[in-house]
Amino acid sequence: MNFFKAVTRVLFKKHQPGGRGTQEMSFFEHLEELRWQIIKAVIGILVATCVCIFYADFIVQRILLSPMRAVGLKAQVLSPYGILMLYMEAVLMCGIILSMPFTLWCLWKFVTPGLLPKEKYYISKIVGFTSLCFFSGVAFGYYVLLPAALKFFSVFGTENIDLHPALDQYVSFMLALLLGAGLVFELPMVSYFLSKMGILNPSFMRKYRRHAVLLILIIAAVVTPTPDMLTQTLLALPMVFLYEVSIFVSKYSQPKQTGKSDDRT
Repeated sequence: MNFFKAVTRVLFKKHQPGGRGTQEMSFFEHLEELRWQIIKAVIGILVATCVCIFYADFIVQRILLSPMRAVGLKAQVLSPYGILMLYMEAVLMCGIILSMPFTLWCLWKFVTPGLLPKEKYYISKIVGFTSLCFFSGVAFGYYVLLPAALKFFSVFGTENIDLHPALDQYVSFMLALLLGAGLVFELPMVSYFLSKMGILNPSFMRKYRRHAVLLILIIAAVVTPTPDMLTQTLLALPMVFLYEVSIFVSKYSQPKQTGKSDDRT
C-alpha cells in the first residue's frame, strides 16, 4: 500500500507554494507536464549531439576505434554510406551519454510537483549522485568490459580466417555494453527509492542475498551482448559489490516509522 500511496502522491498531486497543502492534477495536466519534460530532454540531447559534432574525429578515432586498435583488430565498412553512419551514430551516442544529467533533471522536474518542500531540497543531490553512478558504469564498461570482451574475441581465428568486425555491428555492441553497464550501476539509487517507498528494507536484502547473487549473474548474462563468461563475470562482480552498498543505502533510507523495527532485525 505504501508503494501505491507514494506513486499517487508523486504523480497526481502538486504542492502549493508556502506549504498550503496539495492540489489534484488532472490527467491532461499530468500528460502536458510529461510532454514538456520529454521535449526538454530531447532538446538537451540534440544540443549535446551538436556539441559532439565539432569533436567527431576525436570521438571516432580516439574513443570509438581505440579499443579495437589496442587488441589488433581492424574494422571494415560493408556499405557505401557506412562511414557516414558511423560518425552519425558516434556523435549521437556521445550526445545521449553527455546529456544524461539533464535528462535525469527533466525526469525529476516531472516528479517535483508531488514532492514535499523538504524532499525538493535533495533533488540536485539525487540527480548528481544518479549521474555519478551512470557515468561510473559507462567508464567501467569502456575501460574494463569492452577491452576484455574484444581481447577475448580477438584470440579466435585461423590462418585462413581473420576477424574484421563490421563498424555498424561494433557500434551497436559498444552502445549496448556501455549503456547496460551505466544502467546496472544505478542499483544503489533503485534501492534508495524502493526503501523510501517502504517496499525494501535491509533485513530483506540480507535474507535473500544468495538469491540476489543468482539474479545478478542472470542479469549480467542478459546485459552483456557477449556469450563469454569473462565479460559476464567482470560485470557481475561490481554488481555484487553494489548490492552490498545498496543494503547500506537501504538502511539509512527507511521511513522514520519503520526505522526502529529494521534496526532490531
